[in-house]
Formats: sequence, C-alpha cells, structure tokens
Amino acid sequence: MLEHIPLIYYALAGLFNFIASFALSFFVFYKNPKSRTNQTFSFWTLAVAGWSLCYFLWLSTEKSYLAEFYLRTLMLFVIFIPSTFTHFILTFLKINYDKRINIGNYLISILLGCMVYSRLLARDIGPFLVFPFWLKPAFLFSIHSIHFFTNVIYSHFLMLRAIRHQSGIFRNQVFYVFVGTVIGYSAGAINYLTWYRIPIPPFLNPLNSISVAFISYAILKYRLMDIKVALTRTGIFVVVYTMVLGIPFWIGYTTKSWLPSTGLAVFLATLGPFIYIYLDRKAEQRLLKEQRRYQETLKQASVGMTRIRNLKRLLDLITHIVTKTVKITYAGIYLYDREANEYVLQVCRDKGRTPIPKLTADNPLIQRLINNRQPLIYEEVRLEAQTVNHTTEKSLEENMRLLTASVVIPSFLEDRLLGFIVLGEKASGQIYTPDDLNVFQVLAAQSALAIENARFFEETKQMQEQIGQAEKMATIGTMADGLSHQINNRFYALSLIAADTIDTIKLTDTSQCSPEVKEMLDQINHALERIKENVIQGGEVVKGVLKYTRKGEEGLEPLALDQILDATLDMLKYKINLSEIDIIRGYAKDLPKIKGNQIQLQEVFFNFCDNAYDAICERKVTLKEEGYRGKINFSAQPKDTMLEITIEDNGMGIKEDFNKKVFTPFFTTKTSSHKGTGLGLYVIKKIITDNHKGRVSFKSAYKVGTRFIVELPLA
Repeated sequence: MLEHIPLIYYALAGLFNFIASFALSFFVFYKNPKSRTNQTFSFWTLAVAGWSLCYFLWLSTEKSYLAEFYLRTLMLFVIFIPSTFTHFILTFLKINYDKRINIGNYLISILLGCMVYSRLLARDIGPFLVFPFWLKPAFLFSIHSIHFFTNVIYSHFLMLRAIRHQSGIFRNQVFYVFVGTVIGYSAGAINYLTWYRIPIPPFLNPLNSISVAFISYAILKYRLMDIKVALTRTGIFVVVYTMVLGIPFWIGYTTKSWLPSTGLAVFLATLGPFIYIYLDRKAEQRLLKEQRRYQETLKQASVGMTRIRNLKRLLDLITHIVTKTVKITYAGIYLYDREANEYVLQVCRDKGRTPIPKLTADNPLIQRLINNRQPLIYEEVRLEAQTVNHTTEKSLEENMRLLTASVVIPSFLEDRLLGFIVLGEKASGQIYTPDDLNVFQVLAAQSALAIENARFFEETKQMQEQIGQAEKMATIGTMADGLSHQINNRFYALSLIAADTIDTIKLTDTSQCSPEVKEMLDQINHALERIKENVIQGGEVVKGVLKYTRKGEEGLEPLALDQILDATLDMLKYKINLSEIDIIRGYAKDLPKIKGNQIQLQEVFFNFCDNAYDAICERKVTLKEEGYRGKINFSAQPKDTMLEITIEDNGMGIKEDFNKKVFTPFFTTKTSSHKGTGLGLYVIKKIITDNHKGRVSFKSAYKVGTRFIVELPLA
C-alpha cells in the first residue's frame, strides 16, 4: 500500500515542510533575537528547511544530474542537523556543558560536508521504489548515520532527565520539545531505511512540520496547555483532516475520476471543523475531569464567601479552599495596609515555609500587578529575567522567589489593588493551565468584594463603639455643671479645714514645746499651705472644664486672637506638658478682632493644639531625630473681610492617602483608639463653617508637618 503513494505526495510534503520550518525559524528569531535559545533553534530549523527545500527540488526534476545535485545538497543540510539540534537542546535546557561537545560536533559536520559531493559519502544514482533517482550510501555515510543518531539519542536523554528533575512550566516546555522532536525524528529517520534500500518509503515526512510547530509553541508560549490535551488535539486534528483530505484523494486516484472526489472534498472540508470540535470537547471532558471538578468548586466557593463578615475567618476560608481543593503546597493572602502603605501577609497555609511578611507599595512586583492587572507566573518572570537581564525583572524574580510563589493572583476592587493571593506549586507537580488562572482571577475578584464587605462590617462595628464612647463623653459634658458644683464643694470643705488647722497652729503657744515638736508643727503648717494652694488650682481646673464643656450659646461677640489662645492654653496645660514644645505667636498684637463665640473657638484651637502635640510625639518616637523639638506656630493676617489664621506644626504629618478623609466623622490617624474618636476635626469644621460662616483647609506632608488655615469673619 505504502509503495503506491504517488511521488507528488513526497514532493509536496517537502515544500510544505520547507515553508513551515523557514517561517517558524524566522518568527521565533524575530520574537527575541537576543535569546540564545531562539538563536540556536533558528539555526536548527534552517537546516531542516534547507533539507525540505532540496527534497522538493530533487523530486520535482526529471534530469539525473540535477536530481543528484539536489540530493547531495539535501545531504549537506542533513549533516548539520544533529550538530545544530544538540546545540539547541543544550542551550534550551540551560546545562553547564563542555563547549568541546559543540566544537567536536560542528567539526564532524564540516568534515563530512566537505565530502558530500564525493563518492566517499554516496554513489550510483538510480531508481528505488517510486523514486526515479536515489543514491546508494558509501563508507562516510555510515559515519554520518552514527553521528546523527548519537546526537539525537543523547539530546533526548538530556530532555528525559530534565523532565524527571524539573517542575512547573519549564517541565511542561521540555515535554513539548521532547514530544515534538520524537515526532520529527521518527518521521525523518524513515528516510535512512530508504537509503539502505529497506523498502519502506518516508511516508511520515509531513509530520516534520508538526514537530517544528510543537517546539516553536513551547519556546514562545509559557502558559502551555496540558501535554496530554495538546497531543490529543493534535491526534484528533491529524485523524480528522487525514480523512477529510485523504478519502477524496484516494477515490480520485483509484477511479481516475476527480470531479466526484472534488465535490466530496468540499463536503468533508465543510463538515471537518464540526467533527473536530465535537471530538475535541469529548476528549477534554475525559482528560480534564479532575481539573473541571476543582474549578467548579472554586467558582461555587467564590459566590458564597461574600456572606462571611469576619475578615480573619474569610481569609482562612479562602486559603483552606484553595489548598485543599486544588492540592497546592502553599497559599497566602496579602492585603493593603493604608497606614503603613504596605501589603502585609494576613494568613498563610504552608509546609514549613517562611515567606516575607510584607511588601512596600513601590515594590516592582506590586507595580507590575497594578500596571498589567494579570496573574504573575514565576517561570515566566524567571525566563524574562534571564532573557532581558534588567534590574527590574531580576528584582521581580527575587521577590516572587522570597514569596515562595509559583503564581501571584491580583485582587482588584475597581482600579484599586486591594491585595493579592500567593499560590505555591501543585502537589502533583502539574502546571497552572490558562483555565486555572481564569478561575483564580474570578476567585480573586469575588474575594475582593467579600474582603471589602468584611472590612466595612468591622469598621461599622468599630464606629458604633466610637459613637458610644462619644455619647459617654457628651453625657459627662452635660453633667459638668453638677459635677463641678460637687467637686467645688469638696474643695471648699478642704480649704476650710486646712485654714482652720493653720489658724489653730498659729494660735497655739509652742514656747514650751521641744524643738522636735516645733519642727513637726512647721512641717504640718507647710503641708496645709500646699493643700490650700492645690485646692485653689483644682478649683481653677474645674472652672476651666466647666467653661470648655458649656455649649456656648451666648452668641457671637468681638474677640481678640490672644484672648482665645490664652484661654486655650490655660486649659491645655492640664492635659499636656507645654514645656516640651515651643508655642510661637507669630502675629501682630494690633490685629483686628474677629466675630466669634469664645467657648466654641476655644474648643477649635484646643483640638488643633492637641492633635499637633500628638503628631509631634509620634514623630519623636518614630523618626528619633537628633535635636528635634516640637513647635506649634500661630500666625494671622487680615484678608478682605476675614482674618486668616494659620496653625502650623512640625509633627509627623498626614499621609497623602488620608487627605480626603481628615474631616470625615470617626476618621482618626492616631495610632491608639484611646487617643481619639475621630470627631475632633469633624466638629471643628462644623463650628467654623456652620456656626461662624468661616472656612478651614489644610496642607500636610508626611514626616514634615501639617498646616491648618482658618478664616473667620472680622468683627
């Protein structure tokens, strides 16, 4: 049957192989001309393309001398195929090999190439099988055959060893190259049977194109489909289109009637794609049954997780589902921390791994996720770093290695990178397929919504607690009148007791007392005097608290800025140590008065000073600058019908991300919840804008300081 295949089949196979090999050789080289892998692949496929072109020319001529020339030139290209192939495999596998291997290989090819047009390599052209012209092998042809098959076997041994020891994407790439070269060399090696006059024609020559296509795909694409799926698809394609093209050709050739066979070819060509799609879908259902199962589980889990309100429980659930369902060796979730401007590890499930705890927002990995919005695969990043050899790519590769990440899936909420999921290798050693990555992206998107919901719930709960605390403080404020009356009564009683005791000591005759008794009475008198002084100071404190907590409903009146600041500092000294900072009044004493409420404006400036002091303390603790001293500078100047007052400190400042939230109720930048409820600046704005018809704004630079600008109407 095989010997009846017409000569034109082999000629067209050579032409088809030439077009495919030459085009792919150029395309792979063009994609990355600096890559050694791409370069050596192009050299090898050019040798294959030269062999294929000469194959076509040899079988297309009817002249003996031209056929012999093309046949010997064909052999010249074949002689260089093993050398270029081994060179390509050694480069592709990144093996530290002895360069003498390549030198020796190329020397053998060059020496044999010099003999290709002599009778030492081949002789006696004549017909064999369907071929009108074929040479007989001579002595050197056997040396070439040994050289050819030694290189092919050695290179495939190296690939098998790499498949055993490698994992992930690179292992799958090696699989593709291995399968592709086995197909190609199995098809091409049949030609050697014909050379040695074994009557089996090289009917598999067209498979060389499939071989080159397989290897090109492995070099250019990182996210390869499962090798079983790829082989199945290729097999189905070959079978379907062999029938589509072969049946009409066979009918036409046997019946010598080409019109019916052409009509049948058109019909089968129309039907072919539908048959292929149907068989391909059925095959994938069987091959990817396990993968489809866990992908469906992840989709169902991503829908249900939005109902979970506890953030810690939600993150634990996500990592648990991913590691158990997909059988991943490691999983971790990093979320954005607004205050630190970092992505911090929140939860992880591993097997003795120690990943890095956080990444800054300007990290190359974070920037790549934000810019590309696509999953990052370690093998892709590693290969890119080796190819490009740029600092950014190398840093990206190092960060993924420190994260112990095979894949990083970004989790976006609109345009904001909320966090990312880090996945280790699959326990099975299999690769992450494009379908896997699509499902993980859906999971990450749903996770972002669920995490935001959980955070909102926790923030709402915290806000309720702050409201309760604010209500308690407000209640204490309403009780201030009664409390101050009770406290003042106690102070008054203590003052009377102390005064009476002092008078008693003064009226007592101590002339007969011993020196020890006199000294004791002096000490008691001194202690009572201190009690009187502290009672007076305590009364002043109570008076200040009462004055501060009153609602200030007396209306607006002309007020001097000094008058307000004096009252503010009188109250402030009982909360903070004013000697630790510098209070600077950088304004003229003859400023025009403002129209305001004394109690309310005292509250405004008290809050400004209190917040500035906290920011100064935070900078002192955080930055630990030598010689640093806190300052609060007040300056003012008239501006049309308003007095513009500036309150500037050199504290820690406010991060840019928080600028829009400063006047939001219950928002606070203070590190401890015991320091504030987040109502201070919100209340300040209400007092200035609503009660006084003024304006307030601010400018802040993190680690530099903050400046508030208040505009109040002139009296």
